[in-house]
Amino acid sequence: MMIRTARWIGRRMSRRLSAALDGDVGMSTAEYAIGTIAAAAFAAVLYTVVTGDSVVGALDALVQRALSVSF
Repeated sequence: MMIRTARWIGRRMSRRLSAALDGDVGMSTAEYAIGTIAAAAFAAVLYTVVTGDSVVGALDALVQRALSVSF
């Protein structure tokens, strides 16, 4: 009798958990659109920063310093 009760409780909890998780399976179209716009904006800002004169100059100086090191 005790084993049947434990199984019943386990099945009941499993059904409740499954029902709770199935309510919102994934992102909606609006969430995808906002995420895509945010990713594109971040890429544009990153591109602007990386191609700026200060970053290019710093990378060039770093490479020149690395190549001129004597062992």
